[in-house]
Amino acid sequence: MSGLSIDKLSMRFDLPNGGSVQALKDISLNLKAGELMSVLGPSGCGKTTLLNIVAGFLAPTEGKMELNEKQISGPDADRGMVFQQGALFEWMSVRENVGFGPSMKRMPKADKAEIVDHLLDVVGLQDFKEKAVYELSGGMQQRVALARCLANDPDVILMDEPLGALDALTREKMQGLVLKLWKETGKTIILITHSVEEALLLGERLIVMAPRPGRIHKEYRLPFAEMGVDADLREVKKHPDFAVKREEILEMIWDMEEEIMGRTEESK
Repeated sequence: MSGLSIDKLSMRFDLPNGGSVQALKDISLNLKAGELMSVLGPSGCGKTTLLNIVAGFLAPTEGKMELNEKQISGPDADRGMVFQQGALFEWMSVRENVGFGPSMKRMPKADKAEIVDHLLDVVGLQDFKEKAVYELSGGMQQRVALARCLANDPDVILMDEPLGALDALTREKMQGLVLKLWKETGKTIILITHSVEEALLLGERLIVMAPRPGRIHKEYRLPFAEMGVDADLREVKKHPDFAVKREEILEMIWDMEEEIMGRTEESK
């Protein structure tokens, strides 16, 4: 089956003092090719750890993962990562950043130029292609990061709080771009966020994780991402079901935070 399969994944970090932290416990899910999933939860629930394991940056202590029926054992070009800060090469131009992956693959110059030009059109940066990265705004830099990721043609795009550092208006515009890219490219996307509204808007599947140890608490299947592809995101937020789900999830996470605080107080 094409897609991502995660089976009973657990992650334990051993500490220098002989103790350990169980970051994740028995995570299992199947993500079909082309699905868009957002992951939400209180701080310390293992969201980024899970993403780093899928990326191949960390090896789990238990369980296994497969992408398109091939076991994941480390980083690979079939998975691309977009970080909260673009992790771009600031001394390179926009065009050079987007073309970095194809250059490493020794792609013919004409083919690389065609891919780069197309992606710069898609993310609206064609007029800025010769600019250095440091000359761009935060929102533009994240557009470059998205284009650079897509230039490698990964099967799965992993996004770790990619819009968290942006102002509200730029963030909304970028949310619309993520939906556009998802629909136009057919890529599988996993997006980590701390924003309940963003998780609702950008997840046809939404996973709420609980902490200590990190585990899947609840999963939703939602219509809002599909609605947002062709609609104003502000109008999508006005949908009565959006408000209901937002309040339900906010209360769920608030209860988790209260429980964490209670445990902290008891341990003092």
